[in-house]
Amino acid sequence: MKLRDFLAVLRARWLIILLCVVAVTGIAAALTYRQTPIYTTSADYYLQTKVADPTNETTGGTYVLTSSDLNTYVAVLNSDTVMGPLREKLKRDPGAPIDASASITGETSIFRITVRDPDPQRAAEIANEAGEALAEAADTFTGLLQVTNSKVFAVPVNKAGVPGTPTSPVPSRNLGLGFLAGLLVGIGIAFVRHTLDTKVRTELDIRPISKEPMLGEMPFEKSKSELVTIDRDPHGGYAEAVRRLRTNLMFVDVTTGRHSFIVTSAMPGEGKTTTTVNLAMAMATTGGRVLLIDGDLRNPSVAKTLGIEGAVGLTTVLLGQAEAGDVIQRWRDSELYVLTAGAIPPNPSELLGSEPMRELFDKLAHEFDFILIDSPPVVPVVDAVLLDRLTGGTLMVVASSRTKKRDLASAVKQLDTVGAKLIGFALNFVPVNESDARRYGYYRFQESPEESTGQLRSVPRSLPKPHGGKSRASGRGGRRSAKKV
Repeated sequence: MKLRDFLAVLRARWLIILLCVVAVTGIAAALTYRQTPIYTTSADYYLQTKVADPTNETTGGTYVLTSSDLNTYVAVLNSDTVMGPLREKLKRDPGAPIDASASITGETSIFRITVRDPDPQRAAEIANEAGEALAEAADTFTGLLQVTNSKVFAVPVNKAGVPGTPTSPVPSRNLGLGFLAGLLVGIGIAFVRHTLDTKVRTELDIRPISKEPMLGEMPFEKSKSELVTIDRDPHGGYAEAVRRLRTNLMFVDVTTGRHSFIVTSAMPGEGKTTTTVNLAMAMATTGGRVLLIDGDLRNPSVAKTLGIEGAVGLTTVLLGQAEAGDVIQRWRDSELYVLTAGAIPPNPSELLGSEPMRELFDKLAHEFDFILIDSPPVVPVVDAVLLDRLTGGTLMVVASSRTKKRDLASAVKQLDTVGAKLIGFALNFVPVNESDARRYGYYRFQESPEESTGQLRSVPRSLPKPHGGKSRASGRGGRRSAKKV
């Protein structure tokens, strides 16, 4: 995973990370507040031996403590032999805990006793008395002291002072560790969620499935209609996104030279028809004659979306019951022409893959500057593959937070298997809010009263034939200028 992909996951799952950081840091703060403060202090002693009774004739000389003896004293500091007398001297309960530890400074006989206690005054008292208690019990653990008539004395080197601040807990450290732990947990959960998420939400989810480019992202606003948005609101964010998709598609068209594409999706309900209709409208504003064909002979939706007659159309022409010019309808006074699906046939795949379909498409390709075909979804049926052979490539519409990754992967695999030309993706239903408006080109203009009400003009049912069978070159001379939708 590249750094850009890593940052994209963090940006997409930032709320999870934030909640984890707040939760773990809050837990750390609560535990710190509830934890009893512990004060730590230390006292240093020099351990030496002296003859206990100089008049005793059995003495064989003063015994010298060895490193083994000192290590023994470190180990037995917390034994009852040492701590029992210490508790009695400090007038503490026999079972009262004492948290003390000892260490030796280098190769010397300097003995450091460190005490931790919730009471700073008591911690200092224990540290200042523990050395003497250990010295009194030393002969119990070193038998040669009695043989040599020697006794261990603890000479104070540095007395323990009363600590002013607790050594535990440390709020800044605990909160810092809580923040880092929350951050790591949040990032971990974010990537687990990203890995286990079954739906496509951003371009990052498409990249592992296909290397083809993202040609456009269409925003989704609940407050606005999804149908014919570019016609209702020509200066809105959705319209700008469609025009951006149109521009990118034109660059792809330069490489294909076919001037025609099909628009499909992996599964139904992902907005392919709405995208195709609005894309065709945007293309018609560039001055070229654009033909929109409803190639979904199983569930045609173009006529319903545009509010035009759909009883006759593509199937009517393929059956030889009418000429293409008789059934192609012009969208208002624009340069967009529509060939609806017509009656639903019992054999859609056979019709779309037939020789009459190829001949019809070749004829239409000479009469129009650009052709868009609304195709059925790829996963359920094979129709999109058959139509791809006629055009310059396939544009795949992906619905954000709706399309499943496995369905998209299956669709891409099917297209690759038959050698279909997948040119790129259009991400539909991208969530957008006011703060994101600038991402989709929200640049408002003065609207006319008709535009502000969102009313559509009536659609003529009787429309002129495209070019009347003339060639593309001869037809351009009589073309009326395109009107911005």
